[in-house]
Amino acid sequence: MDSDLDGMGREQLVADVVRLRNAIRAHRDCSGHDLCWHHPQLWSLLPEQSAAQPVVPDWPAFLRGCIRYRQSLDEQLPDTPRSGEEY
Repeated sequence: MDSDLDGMGREQLVADVVRLRNAIRAHRDCSGHDLCWHHPQLWSLLPEQSAAQPVVPDWPAFLRGCIRYRQSLDEQLPDTPRSGEEY
């Protein structure tokens, strides 16, 4: 799957690592409602293209997942600033 790396020289590999790190940082630095969004631009950085579509839960299950995710942030990041900003 990653055979494209075999033909890359050191400079190309370093440039690719920097490109991927910048994308990961942009995703990591999301905040607020941006944490919840679909991020195909991150996946598009892979050399192989995929037509795979996400499976989206029905509304009740989806909202339970959102609530659980938000609860996990309280557990994992209890001292992180909170915002009352609406989307």
